[in-house]
Amino acid sequence: MPDQTREEQEQNNKSYRSIFKATSIFGGVQVYKILISIIRSKFVAVLLGPTGMGYIGLYQSAIQMIQSFSSFGLSQSAIRDVSEANGSGDTKRIGLTVSVVKRLVWITGLLGLVVTAVSSPILSKTTFGNYDYTIPFVLLSITLLLDQLSAGQTVVLQGMRKLSFLAKSTAIGSTIGLIVSIPLYYWFGIQGIVPTLILNSLTLLCLTWYFSKKVDIEKNYITNKQTFQYGKTMLKMGIAICISGGIVPMLLSYILRWFIRYESDVSQVGIFSAGFAIVNTYVGLIFNAMATDYYPRLAAVNRDNKQCNSIINQQGEISVLILAPVLVSCIIFMPFVLEIIYSDKFLSANEYIIWSTAGMMFKLLSWLISYFIFAKGETKLFVSNEVITNIYFLLFSILGYHFYKLTGLGMAFLVSYLIYSIQVYLIARKRYGFSFSKSFKKVYSIQILMVIAVFVTVLLCKSNWMYLPTGLVFAVCAVYSLRELDKRMNVVKIIKGRLGR
Repeated sequence: MPDQTREEQEQNNKSYRSIFKATSIFGGVQVYKILISIIRSKFVAVLLGPTGMGYIGLYQSAIQMIQSFSSFGLSQSAIRDVSEANGSGDTKRIGLTVSVVKRLVWITGLLGLVVTAVSSPILSKTTFGNYDYTIPFVLLSITLLLDQLSAGQTVVLQGMRKLSFLAKSTAIGSTIGLIVSIPLYYWFGIQGIVPTLILNSLTLLCLTWYFSKKVDIEKNYITNKQTFQYGKTMLKMGIAICISGGIVPMLLSYILRWFIRYESDVSQVGIFSAGFAIVNTYVGLIFNAMATDYYPRLAAVNRDNKQCNSIINQQGEISVLILAPVLVSCIIFMPFVLEIIYSDKFLSANEYIIWSTAGMMFKLLSWLISYFIFAKGETKLFVSNEVITNIYFLLFSILGYHFYKLTGLGMAFLVSYLIYSIQVYLIARKRYGFSFSKSFKKVYSIQILMVIAVFVTVLLCKSNWMYLPTGLVFAVCAVYSLRELDKRMNVVKIIKGRLGR
């Protein structure tokens, strides 16, 4: 029994190290991406102001809304097919699967281009209230093709586990995007938004294409008929993702931004977009880094509920230990972050971000479990669950903004994810016998108490004295996370070893 216990412990440690390694690789890239985004956002805020941020937000919402359904969710669904083909070791199967993906992204990308170009007068009228922006939307239609082709190359890199190539393309793309955007915004102001968005899409396509060409894959010629025949599975799953994770969220995001503009003005859309970027892009990048390894591992054992249960809890422990100190620091220092990233004109987004940041602890729970449902391949359940969630998320957001403006949007974020986390937990418990482990409950309970303590202190205490208790809590939170990570994978020893090189 002791030998078995040691063996199980070593297996768990390997699993923890695998999670941490994958997270650290893409976490490093995401941190770099955040720094680049901060620099770019600072320049945009100074050169274009809240109004310019509002225009960027409205353009992107409209384009992403169309992209969400024209892409058919292939950027996510196809990863599973390519990964399975790669795992089989069959070069013909790999070549066929990749050929299907590449053909499908051309078809869906052209579909997005045509739909955007044809509907550009409607997009201009509904987005800005007039037809003056028809030509800009026609020009932006090319980004739907470019982005979809980039997504196809990214699927190949991720599915073939060429994570270093994927990391390099992301980092280099962010750098070039910064170099391109600043001069255009400086010279052309708001008129430089459309050219910048197009050049950024073109740059990303060139990079992903370059790195995907380094992957040795057997070429296959297939007809359109064969494309749809072999791509039926990924299209079916992609449509489910498209509806639940694309069309509905983007449509509701577009409606919310329209509502904010209707109740206030474009500058308020810009301030909201800035706050949304911090919460969902900067902090949310941690989720993206973790998901790179998490979903493939979960999907590989999706028929074994016991193994899934173990993977979810292990991922949850590492995730909360990494996320909690980040959230605590965000809540404490957000006014400084807003001024550094944007300017003092964006400080009104502070309370929205604080409420939303606290809500990320509940988002973590829902994120862990919703991937379980998705990995199970229960398309109808996944779609209906996500659609219902997005609808009440929008309703809470509209009510929140109507009564409490930007702060109300933050409250809506927290409440929505609290409800959603309970919702998916009950589904997973009933259908798959899922439960959180004692180890996860302990870690999560301690960390969420620290987040709540800082959250309440910052909201109630507006003087500089609040930095003393909140700083102390942050130190305790960080030390606790480091200690618990060290227990699971000797992280202190790893850090010392790397520093000693």
